[in-house]
Amino acid sequence: MDEPKKSVTQTLFVIGLAVSAILGSVAGAVTTFVLSSQLGSFALFDTSSTNLSPEAVESRIVELIEEESATIAVVERVTPAVVSIVVKKERGEIQNGPLSYFGGSIYFGETLDDGAAAELVEVSSGTGFFVTQDGYLLTNRHVVDEDGASYFVVTNDGTELPAQLVDVDPLQDIAILRVEGEAFSTVTLGDSDDIRIGQTVIAIGNTLSEFRNTVTKGVVSGINRRVTAGDSFNAEVIDQAIQTDAAINPGNSGGPLINLLGQVIGINTAVSFQGESVAFAIPINEAKRAVEDVQAYGRIVRPWLGVRYVLVAPEEGSEVENLYEVGALIVSGDQPGEVGVFGGSPADLAGLKEEDVIIAVMGERLTEDRALAELISDYRPGDVVTLTILRGTEQLDIDVTLAEYGE
Repeated sequence: MDEPKKSVTQTLFVIGLAVSAILGSVAGAVTTFVLSSQLGSFALFDTSSTNLSPEAVESRIVELIEEESATIAVVERVTPAVVSIVVKKERGEIQNGPLSYFGGSIYFGETLDDGAAAELVEVSSGTGFFVTQDGYLLTNRHVVDEDGASYFVVTNDGTELPAQLVDVDPLQDIAILRVEGEAFSTVTLGDSDDIRIGQTVIAIGNTLSEFRNTVTKGVVSGINRRVTAGDSFNAEVIDQAIQTDAAINPGNSGGPLINLLGQVIGINTAVSFQGESVAFAIPINEAKRAVEDVQAYGRIVRPWLGVRYVLVAPEEGSEVENLYEVGALIVSGDQPGEVGVFGGSPADLAGLKEEDVIIAVMGERLTEDRALAELISDYRPGDVVTLTILRGTEQLDIDVTLAEYGE
């Protein structure tokens, strides 16, 4: 078999436009004069350098005011559905390896009685948002990734409510919580497939775990990014991430990224500390099915194929060069036991082997933007899918019955 070439993945100044309405008919003229004078140093409003007529200047001002008004209206509509998520643990369990001492626990050198040891202490926080009136809300999995913790949400009016962790997505940085109630404000979920580079977006979140429902604004800087999120202890790859320059800080994780229609198009999840104004969000379409699954089955259901792979491109001049552009090469990992095909998995039962290159699912070719995991996620456990593979230079179609992840 010609050796495929492996690809490499790299891991206010706010101008307040406040204009008083003076004597009705004079308001328009005063507004144009004041704003033109204040903003005249900017090229956008500099009539001498851009040859803008007074009418064009006024039109630009109106557009600016309309955009600002739209932003304010969107924030006011969405903010009631956004909550801060507070993670708490018993004080006696926070330190590593608590020691029993006459019925109490030692906490950073202190001897705690049972009451003090059982006291709940905040250990971390993030952001979430309600997607149903009966209390289901979305956040990031890493926000609630704390064994033995209790979860609470703080609503926009400052009310703290206990929350139950319903499920976490095994494949995406997504989790679903539920709060008891029947009349919560909810967001509107948009279509992340319609996102365009350059469009305006707004992020809302519990910035620095201190400033609740902070609002920042920016643009979509890129789409379909493949990034590694996490820290030195826990990291995962996020496919098809939305890149934005809207300021996202620790504590914003799990909050909504919204468009100017007030629709949530992403879940804020990661920020790069290697560059300024580089943050990422999970497309909301990835979370829609998770919500539907929880409502229908009480858990998140994901299809499972059971292979470990890397994306590859064919070697130039090889016999298979014209057969595919991007493929999923089934390979074992570097550590013992990290096999390419998991024993007893759908892939194993269908006869897939290491060194096979999967190039299509149900006739749809793999691409950099739509790799194997994304194509498989379109299906349900129990679905039979046809995989087109290359085994050496031979092209084969193999039917695989997908299973449920985790079963």
